[in-house]
Amino acid sequence: MLITVKTLLFVAMFLFSMADFQEDAAAPGSSPEYTSDSQLKFPEHYREWVYLTSGFDMSYFPAAQGGDHHMFDNVFVNPEAYKAFVKTGTWPDKTTFVIEVRGAEERGSINKKGNYQSTTTMGFEVHIKDEARFPGKWAFFGFDDGKTAKMIPTSADCYSCHAAHGAVDTTFVQFYPTLLPIAKSKGTLAAAYLKEIGKPIE
Repeated sequence: MLITVKTLLFVAMFLFSMADFQEDAAAPGSSPEYTSDSQLKFPEHYREWVYLTSGFDMSYFPAAQGGDHHMFDNVFVNPEAYKAFVKTGTWPDKTTFVIEVRGAEERGSINKKGNYQSTTTMGFEVHIKDEARFPGKWAFFGFDDGKTAKMIPTSADCYSCHAAHGAVDTTFVQFYPTLLPIAKSKGTLAAAYLKEIGKPIE
C-alpha cells in the first residue's frame, strides 16, 4: 500500500496532539476544586507545577521586624496558566498560585555560611483567579495543616496591597524574574506599577 506524504504528515500531527493531551492529563490537580460550602481544597500536586521564584525574609511593610527565625517562600503556578502567560503576558481564568513557606536552616552537613531550606513547611497561601466565583476575580486562601480553607475576607490587606502594587493583574510579577521581561515585552505591566517605579506610562 502506497503511503503518501500527506498521510504521513497527518499521522505526525495526530501523534503530536496526543502527546500534548497526555502531558496535560498527567498534571493532576491543576484546576481549583471547592467543597460544597465553598472552601478551597488544597492543591496537593502543586510541586509538579511550574516553579516561579523564592523569596527570603521578604516583607511588604517597612515597620516589620525580623523574628527569631528566617523563612523562604517558594512560588508555584499551574502549568496552564504559565503557558498562557508566556504567550500573552496576562493570567487566564483559573490561574492558581501556591506560596509554600519553609523555615531556613543555617548549620547542617557541610554548610558553614548562608541559609538553605528546611524540610518543615510553616504554612501555605493560595491565590486564585476565578472570575465566575469571586466578585473581584481574585481570592486568597490560607492553609496551615488542613486540607481545606475558607476564603480570606476581601477586607484583608493582601487584596488592597496586590491591587495597588501588583505588576500584572494584581499579581507580583515584579518578583518573578523569568516573567517580568515577558510582561514588559507584551506591554501588560499595570499603570500603577509603572508609576511606582518611575517609568513613563505610554
